[in-house]
Amino acid sequence: MIAEKQRLQDTNWKNWGPYVSNRQWGNVREDYSPNGNAWGFANHDNAESYTYRWGEEGIAGISDTKQLLCFALSFWNKKDKIVKERFFGLSNPQGNHGEDIKELFYYLDNTPTHSYMKMVYKYPINEFPYDDLIAENGRRSKREPEYEIFDTGIFNNDEYFDIFIEYCKADTDDILVRVSIYNRSQKDAPIVVAPTLWFRNNWKWGYNRYQPFLNASHEGCIDIHHDSISIKKLYIRNGNARSVFCDNETNTPKLHGTLYFGNTYFKDGINDHIVYGSNTINPEKKGTKASFLIDEIIEAGQSKTFELRLSPHETDEPFDQFDEIFNTRIAEANEFYHEVQHDVTHDDERNVQRQAFAGLLWNKQFYHYNVGKWLKGDPNFEAPRNFNDYVRNTEWNHMHNKDIISMPDKWEYPWYATWDLAFHCVPFAIIDAEFAKGQLLLLTKEWYMHPNGQLPAYEWNLSDVNPPVHAWSCFRVFKIDEKQNGKPDLLFLEKVFQKLLLNFTWWVNRKDKNGKNIFGGGFLGLDNIGAFDRNMILKDGQYLEQADGTSWMAMYALNMMRISMELAQYYQVYEDMAIKFFEHYLYIAEAMENLGEGTKGLWNEEDGFFYDVLQLGNGDSVSLRLRSIVGLIPMFAVEIIDHHLLEKMPNFRERMDWVLKNKPELTKLVSHWEEEGQGRKHLMSILRKTRLTKVLKRMLDEKEFLSSYGIRAMSKVYEENPFIFSVHGNENIVYYTPAESDSRMFGGNSNWRGPIWFPINFLIVESLQRFHFYYGNSMKVEFPTGSGDKKNLDEVAQNISHRLCSIFLKDENGERAFNGGNGKFNYDEYFKDYITFYEYFHGDNGRGVGASHQTGWTATVAKLMKPRMTL
Repeated sequence: MIAEKQRLQDTNWKNWGPYVSNRQWGNVREDYSPNGNAWGFANHDNAESYTYRWGEEGIAGISDTKQLLCFALSFWNKKDKIVKERFFGLSNPQGNHGEDIKELFYYLDNTPTHSYMKMVYKYPINEFPYDDLIAENGRRSKREPEYEIFDTGIFNNDEYFDIFIEYCKADTDDILVRVSIYNRSQKDAPIVVAPTLWFRNNWKWGYNRYQPFLNASHEGCIDIHHDSISIKKLYIRNGNARSVFCDNETNTPKLHGTLYFGNTYFKDGINDHIVYGSNTINPEKKGTKASFLIDEIIEAGQSKTFELRLSPHETDEPFDQFDEIFNTRIAEANEFYHEVQHDVTHDDERNVQRQAFAGLLWNKQFYHYNVGKWLKGDPNFEAPRNFNDYVRNTEWNHMHNKDIISMPDKWEYPWYATWDLAFHCVPFAIIDAEFAKGQLLLLTKEWYMHPNGQLPAYEWNLSDVNPPVHAWSCFRVFKIDEKQNGKPDLLFLEKVFQKLLLNFTWWVNRKDKNGKNIFGGGFLGLDNIGAFDRNMILKDGQYLEQADGTSWMAMYALNMMRISMELAQYYQVYEDMAIKFFEHYLYIAEAMENLGEGTKGLWNEEDGFFYDVLQLGNGDSVSLRLRSIVGLIPMFAVEIIDHHLLEKMPNFRERMDWVLKNKPELTKLVSHWEEEGQGRKHLMSILRKTRLTKVLKRMLDEKEFLSSYGIRAMSKVYEENPFIFSVHGNENIVYYTPAESDSRMFGGNSNWRGPIWFPINFLIVESLQRFHFYYGNSMKVEFPTGSGDKKNLDEVAQNISHRLCSIFLKDENGERAFNGGNGKFNYDEYFKDYITFYEYFHGDNGRGVGASHQTGWTATVAKLMKPRMTL
């Protein structure tokens, strides 16, 4: 068996991994302010001196699964005002488009057990432009682009270090570290490298008194003393390195101006010692934070390599066979990905896909948030909450998260988001299906899911509502896993189905305002997609009926029906559940057709499109004729059922026949159910063929949704002719904005008014493939609209998929669209093959926008690059 696959069968190989966040400051978990100012309480300026309560941060950081002990790399170019212990970026109020990292680094490789990991960080030789980045972004308006680190000129003349950080495991708790630093400039340059080891502080809050410690018993070794950690030594090969120690304790004199009497050497002690030569390190060489200090000159165009080892053993030869172990793990990583990519033939595609997988794996994080303790404070640490005003997450007192979770982006979004995670798990299933299944199950556990059945959204507002895509992801992962392993994991599917029943019921009871199967939910993860804030409480009895909310629920019902049908092949009791969800889907479809007597449905026949509908207090309604992906989401509610599956479910078939015979008003909503498609298949879809054709005419029009790089979030027609709508006496104007948001709505750090978003595009591609599975060549559409060229829906899906992949792949000129025309990134030998997986992409040119390492849902590109016949 392939070595990495064999390791996956032993969970101990995941004892250590890249579980340290890239940013712990500015998060809700660390906010102990009286006014909920999370960005101001723990921030970048005080991060070096402030001890975190719930987690840790670092550069290329690793930890154990409970984050008791952490290791990361720090650097100083002898010009910066602080040691580079953490990646720098702007807080949400500082950035002209919200929070934004201002560093260049790339995740290059990683295996599912983290037996081998590699990344590269580009650290400037000259003084890091902290003040320039803050000032210029503060000056720029919402209509101007972000001012990035590259724009400052700091990388001119190649005056930077390429710092390659690699890890490999000799055993489950035996970790080798290699740091290779290349001076890309034409002049010699100094650098201080500080490999750092520290304990997460869990002794100061008042729950336990046990305090581990680090010390130095001899040169070249830091001793680790912790009852629950098997790693006992950190060795370094470099003979000139010296060890320094301080404590992971808040520097209260510096932060609060208070007097302090004692012998504590604070968290920033090593920083102050390196930068200022201060006497802030413990002369007894003991503490809860320690570093080796390596002070070197890297000659122009040259490199130096530094080697360390975290080991459970005391040995005189810690670096024996060091290179051999590294070479073996690299070879095993290549062997693993060779099998994963056996059907991906193009070198550039393999490179992009492997870095997508690497980003997914590097974005795992230890996530700790006990809401009850956070709300009331700790015995030794008060929480001055003003419950008379707004306090976040008061309804989630039961929640206690303390797990390794896939993050959207460990700097810009270092907290899980439920609908993001559903998309992460699909590409994850290709390389580690057990982890993917575990993540999906995790969010349904009683210490995550609310007792009322709601899934947590994200820490800024756990009660917010994301699109209900969990069931879709669960079944998708289940089928990928079944194909890979040759047998179905019915226990997983049954477990998650039982919990999803609770969540589906929550949606029905809480988000169907009038019990008519029309669903709201507010912004539903799509931020500023509407003409106004869709979370707004409207006046005079007005309320919004959402085409996307209702379509998501129709999709949810079909997902649950399909899971029930799968389980019914083994346990007949699930046949009744399949019937239940079939009928629920029909009622949602009927409601979309007609919201009630005398009102307009969500479908607009004149435009051939679905729209949100504003219900007025006097019983009238207004169709909000704003063409966005809200009107494309009804396509996702589609399911194809093989006839042989129906034959195995006589009760389901009997009930279905009765409903279709006796309820003609519902029968018309089940597109061609009695008419078998190619291969004796049955179609269930909100969109009948005529309506699907009309929607696709809009979607495949280059003047509207179709971009060279995928499907835009909003029609391009609003670029010249904006949509205008008045509500509460305010005129709301919506322009097509293909990149950054031009407003502060929802923080302004994402935009759904024109860019290309991978999760929605991924579902579009899959939905088109499903429709083709039924229609085959009997349905062809003009592609692009107006071209006269007819294609079947599978060809359309493949074309859109290729457009999405082309964002990352080199074009005929050797350029990658996500680089936005940056010649350095496209052609420089030290940049051109490094990939960043952005949050979303410019609707016209494919430039990467938003979070730069959101290899969460953007990693679905890795799935798109798999030939369809394999998974």
